[in-house]
Amino acid sequence: MQVPKYIVVFLSCLYLSACATPPPKNPDNICSIFLENRDWYDASKEMQDTWGTPIHVPLAMMYQESSFKHDAQPPMQYFWFIPIGRASDAYGYAQAKTMTWSDYKRETGNSWADRDDFDDAIDFMGWFTAKTHKINGVSKWNAYGQYLNYHEGWGGYRNKSYKKKPWLMKVSWKVNSRAKKYASQLKGCRENLDSSWLWRLFFD
Repeated sequence: MQVPKYIVVFLSCLYLSACATPPPKNPDNICSIFLENRDWYDASKEMQDTWGTPIHVPLAMMYQESSFKHDAQPPMQYFWFIPIGRASDAYGYAQAKTMTWSDYKRETGNSWADRDDFDDAIDFMGWFTAKTHKINGVSKWNAYGQYLNYHEGWGGYRNKSYKKKPWLMKVSWKVNSRAKKYASQLKGCRENLDSSWLWRLFFD
């Protein structure tokens, strides 16, 4: 007997909801984030190995962009009480815009990538930061400059569009400060995370 299409859709929605990872309980501590979501550490390590971007930089940027919510979107805009759409089509952990996400998938061959999948989102951010370094010469370790590029785009950064946005520079320093805190925290738990990762690799 063929299952009605609406039942398949409904069950798919339930499955996706059940699989969605909730935001970390303590997002201010990178060790807590990774101990709660150990597969996030594996994905972040792979990102670092692939793109050369230290883990703490995109993690700090991701916190700012989505607070680690898998389905984050810009707030809805209203004309009086009538919704007129969102400020942009940014979506997911990395708040990646559709066009930039398409560029990422095309250039990396990761055609099945989803913006609400952490592994894909952190790899996207590694790709972006590596391109920022190549295009605008901003160090992959420079969270302040990397976030300005992430927000304004490579052309906007070159044109110094952020100079007209004091609020954005303030947010970028906030991201930079969080990245430094994450880096310090990670030094204290990385050995434990790595040993746990190796244990899972061979004995899980």
